Amino acid sequence: MSIDSRTPPAQLPQSNDPCWCGSGRRYKRCHKGLEGRITPGVISPMRAVPSNIARPPYADTGKVTRWDEPRVKSPDVIARMRVACDMAADILRLAGEFVRPGITTNDIDVFVHDLTIERGAYPSPLNYHGYPKSVCTSVNEVICHGIPDSTVLHDGDIINLDVTCYVDGVHGDTNATFFVGNVDDENRRLVRVTEECTWKGIGAVKPDRPLSDIGKAIEDHANKHRLGVVRAFIGHGIGEQFHTDVQVLHYYDARNNMIMKPGMVFTIEPMITLGTWQHKMWDDDWTAVTADGKRTAQFEHTVLVTETGVDVLTAGPKAVSPRDPS
Repeated sequence: MSIDSRTPPAQLPQSNDPCWCGSGRRYKRCHKGLEGRITPGVISPMRAVPSNIARPPYADTGKVTRWDEPRVKSPDVIARMRVACDMAADILRLAGEFVRPGITTNDIDVFVHDLTIERGAYPSPLNYHGYPKSVCTSVNEVICHGIPDSTVLHDGDIINLDVTCYVDGVHGDTNATFFVGNVDDENRRLVRVTEECTWKGIGAVKPDRPLSDIGKAIEDHANKHRLGVVRAFIGHGIGEQFHTDVQVLHYYDARNNMIMKPGMVFTIEPMITLGTWQHKMWDDDWTAVTADGKRTAQFEHTVLVTETGVDVLTAGPKAVSPRDPS
């Protein structure tokens, strides 16, 4: 049975009484003042991956060892990344179709985990720096890296699903925000503009231009709609490693001046908010939420810089966001 940590009883307890959620903590130290917000649920044990599936170096230990991976990828790496990215895009779309009121975020993790191993791939988030699940599920005010648990999805929620596949020695990374049942106009606008921001950033990818062009395009569009741009979490290089040293800011900063070159591969994944861009971290050291509790949305694509512009590796016909929506 799942625990719904957002639905308080009709009669709330006194401050020093045990919390209604069953955590064993006092109400004032647990849910007081947080009713309606996302709070930690129960996390089930880490799931196994069959031994016949190729695993990234961190899969068994959770320890990530960095190495100096070329920013400009070889044709062979790019060809393998196309497969991984296409797979991730397909799994993300199917996971989005699975979203509905009444299921838990852990149900989504099981669904994504099984889809990934059925395709002979390893779910990249699993045990990356010890992350315990195969997908990130970020609901409402959760900015990113939400851990699937017993949290129940409600009609009117929004949820970001972040899917990454490791196959044939490379990673493919993509995410999107989905509606849970009937969502109000304000949140539909948030999600729409966030997707637009992602494509504005993608449209700024051009060889021999600085990465800061991407952040400027995203921030300009968000400002136009009076929405916030999260600064603490950024896009990243990707390839044989899940994260490389390419850093893509989603706001303008002239210091983000690395020059884009054909063959570079990185993600663009703006997190756009209804309120402040500032964040708070949960005690799990993964889950980031907006400081004011207002909702946030995100979309992500893995992109390849070409001789003339950009090739969006996760935007094929199976993708949730296959083209510029604006």
